[in-house]
Amino acid sequence: MIRKTIVQGLAILVVFFSIWFALSKIDFVSVFRLKEIQNSSENKVGDLIWGEISRTESVVENDSIIEKLEMLIDPICKKNNINSDSLKIHLVQKEEVNAFALPNNHLVVYTGLILKCQKQEALQGVLGHEIAHITQQHVMKKLSKEIGLSILLSATAGEKGGALLKEILQTLTSSAYDRSLEKEADMASVNYLLNAGINPEPFADFMYELSQEQTLSENLYWISSHPESKERAKYILEFLKGKSFEKKKTISDKEWEYYKKQVKAA
Repeated sequence: MIRKTIVQGLAILVVFFSIWFALSKIDFVSVFRLKEIQNSSENKVGDLIWGEISRTESVVENDSIIEKLEMLIDPICKKNNINSDSLKIHLVQKEEVNAFALPNNHLVVYTGLILKCQKQEALQGVLGHEIAHITQQHVMKKLSKEIGLSILLSATAGEKGGALLKEILQTLTSSAYDRSLEKEADMASVNYLLNAGINPEPFADFMYELSQEQTLSENLYWISSHPESKERAKYILEFLKGKSFEKKKTISDKEWEYYKKQVKAA
């Protein structure tokens, strides 16, 4: 019995010193430094892409319009422990029905999306979906997979210039994420809305209705880049079946209609 105890003790000591020796060989300063460099590079990529968009597109600067958009996002953030101050919300005057996330928490919304949404909850669902891509770190996963981390880092060094930034932007705006990431973002958005007391059904209805249009307009980017929108709408509605939930409106229907008129005139 004593011999067995001694053997077990020696085994534990061997394991302990083996782990200690392995950890001692890791340069933690370099590891954390690498992570710091990657985070810095990701942020720079996002800022560079937004700089390219703001240079080439018409950005809405009207404070009251931007504030109303932030108001629609605010309950999603507040009720889901998301730091709204970390989000950089941008509204671009463009007919395309689109919204997309960039690295460094940039969220770009096209006016065409707002005008296409009959209900504010539909817009909030799309915004929640894009916020989920940010909070779940899907953006860099997508870019790293489709473009490559080394190429992305070269953008921060000024190599290849605007051509690379345009390629990155094209990747983010016109192609879907992996199916698993899309479903993760969908369901995250649904839960964001439920936690905020917002009805998620109009979000699913919006995807379904657009997918049913006879000929998808070239302006319906958000739907055409998500080819399984009908199926996604179905699994959201299936998830909600039998559930009781609040259906609070962030702004009144009258305010929503007036807001769309403001956006159209911007």
